[in-house]
Amino acid sequence: MATALPHARLRPGVQRYRGFRLDLDLPRQRLEVPDGVVTLLFSFDHELRVTEAATPSATGSSHRSMLVGLRTSTGLGRHSGRLNGLEVILSPWKAYALFGIPMHELADTIADPIDLLGPRCRDLADALACAPGWAQRFELLDAAFLRWSVDAVPASDRVRYAWRELARTSGALPIGQLVADTGLSWRQLEHRFRTEIGLTPKGAARVMRLRKVLRLMAENRAAAGIAAECGFSDQAHLSREFKAMIGRTPRQFLQARALDFAGPPTVDRVDGQVTSVVLT
Repeated sequence: MATALPHARLRPGVQRYRGFRLDLDLPRQRLEVPDGVVTLLFSFDHELRVTEAATPSATGSSHRSMLVGLRTSTGLGRHSGRLNGLEVILSPWKAYALFGIPMHELADTIADPIDLLGPRCRDLADALACAPGWAQRFELLDAAFLRWSVDAVPASDRVRYAWRELARTSGALPIGQLVADTGLSWRQLEHRFRTEIGLTPKGAARVMRLRKVLRLMAENRAAAGIAAECGFSDQAHLSREFKAMIGRTPRQFLQARALDFAGPPTVDRVDGQVTSVVLT
């Protein structure tokens, strides 16, 4: 594994670069939970097969490169055990600016970035695959994103403010308060939020609240206390929402997180968050 912070001029929107080279004895299957970030992934050799966690028996789709928007449900990623590539973790408002795509088109779906972004992304993918090492690859990413930023149309300040407030309060801030604070109407805020973030403010708040639940669970906090702190009416309400978004009960999820598999020491893709579970 190799990680790096992007160029200072790209932060905080471009959050992290993460390179990986896996050579495991057995196929690997990972559960990816809603994490509140946009992921751009390039594989240099083997394909990833991705299915919805709700239908794990489905064939799914295979990808060498992926652009994944905000999700409100989990996905299953499978590979042969051998994988070589890198991923870029972005805030959704930065992905909107860099890629120039209405982010609701990426919500709860997986797209081929080369199809969407054209020659500039194909050239970047080729250059990354040919680079001799991780440092050179991270420099290529910096150069490309700085170049793309020149003509980028940034997300609106009001949308960025609303996103930051939802993140700061873990989704607890009433949407009516966001409407009042931004000076937009309900309809205007929802439209701009879907365009520049990908979800409605209410949908984003659900993801933010789930992130806090997962973080507190990782600290071995009692379920009843987590429910109260995160604004659920009771523990049963927490369990229903958790299963609706993740497809497992909190207990089942924690049991899966406790399993010990060969591979990288951490499976989480975002610092300070629970994002993934290795299933096999």
